[in-house]
Amino acid sequence: MHSKSILFIIVLKNTNERKKMTLKINSLAPDFTAETSEGKLSLHEWLGDSWGVLFSHPKDFTPVCTTELGALAKMKPEFEKRNVKVMGLSVDPVSDHVKWLEDIKDVCGLKPNYPIVADEDLAVAKLYNMLEGDAGTTSMGRTAVDNETVRTVYVIRPDKRIGLFLTYPMTTGRNFDEILRTIDSMQRTAKHKIATPANWQPGEDVIIVPKVTNDEAKKIYPDGWETIKPYLRKVPDPNK
Repeated sequence: MHSKSILFIIVLKNTNERKKMTLKINSLAPDFTAETSEGKLSLHEWLGDSWGVLFSHPKDFTPVCTTELGALAKMKPEFEKRNVKVMGLSVDPVSDHVKWLEDIKDVCGLKPNYPIVADEDLAVAKLYNMLEGDAGTTSMGRTAVDNETVRTVYVIRPDKRIGLFLTYPMTTGRNFDEILRTIDSMQRTAKHKIATPANWQPGEDVIIVPKVTNDEAKKIYPDGWETIKPYLRKVPDPNK
């Protein structure tokens, strides 16, 4: 009996060239240059030394997103007080954005005065992991359901890194008061050695982070603190 040798040839595809970056907290927010409702802008250059909010939408002329853009237009001064710039994104061309802005004004009473990216080639949505790489290269023919994952809010710190991201279903309008609250928390915790507890609101007590020893805490908080557990110490809001 003759033995047979079977040769298996395994071809390993080099995936490094097409490896998709997974974004997470502290990841560098990918830079991009795109057409917007206020002209061509580059994200990092536009942000400068400000904080930023990039919030995305699956399509123009959709009901929930219309209310969201209007709500943010009214709240924009609150973001500006915190040195936060706001940028929207929708998977449609600038010409549609311009028409949609008038609808938003009719519905909400105020026309948004912040840039809205026209991501009609889906490039930014893919760059920010909101659409798969094989989603195509045009928004033409795509419905809001096709783009339903393009519903993420990114908070970008001045170091151009992602501080927070939240993804919402299409049927749930976003709570921009909560986005402001998280920014208030992040700005405090970036400046002080603190954390904020559940449901915290500005002006309420904050937590001394565990890495700060009691000896160190005495120097920072000479008036003392409330010890609830050895690892849970509360002090007044330093920005109060």
